[in-house]
Amino acid sequence: MRNTLVLAAALAAGLSSAALAADAVETIPSAPVAYETAPAFSWSGPYLGIHGGYGWGDADIEGAGSQNFDGARMGGFVGYNWQFSNGFVAGVEGDVNYDWNNDDVAAGVDAESGFSGSARARLGYAMDRTLIYAAGGWTATNVEVDTPVGDDDDTLHGWTIGAGVDHAFTDNLFGRVEYRYNDYGNGNLAGADVDFNQHVVQVGLGVKF
Repeated sequence: MRNTLVLAAALAAGLSSAALAADAVETIPSAPVAYETAPAFSWSGPYLGIHGGYGWGDADIEGAGSQNFDGARMGGFVGYNWQFSNGFVAGVEGDVNYDWNNDDVAAGVDAESGFSGSARARLGYAMDRTLIYAAGGWTATNVEVDTPVGDDDDTLHGWTIGAGVDHAFTDNLFGRVEYRYNDYGNGNLAGADVDFNQHVVQVGLGVKF
């Protein structure tokens, strides 16, 4: 009788262990769920856009004194950025513009500036989709004068410096607000020396590739 009880107990223990082992084999832990993270935004790459704004020009004209050449402007820009791991961004940019600036400098004498352009280096700091930058380089503009005895024009070359903010609304579309100071140097119009500088505030819309 005792042997029978011992055998029954051993058999029960064996069956219980087998059942637990089977449960352990059948209960396989599921793999952890992998979540994809969106890549960080980068300002690196080429871009282009359009801008418009207003310019306040000041010209010193020999024989006519200081004259104001204020007016609207429109233009386009193209450039390339390199963003570094520390958030700094370096780039190059060029633009072409047209300024509606003119003034009557004397009786029957009208002067104006028209096409202008620049090539600038940029350095900025990116805070995710917002880029704060400063830029400077070469600039030039065409100035004209109309007189009763004839017309004349000259291209002035100088330097430009400014700062602005670019903000990316999407991965490809960004907006811009910018201030720029242009010192176009001096030239000659109809025998008179001309010195011209300009303050510009403009907004733009660009596409990044």
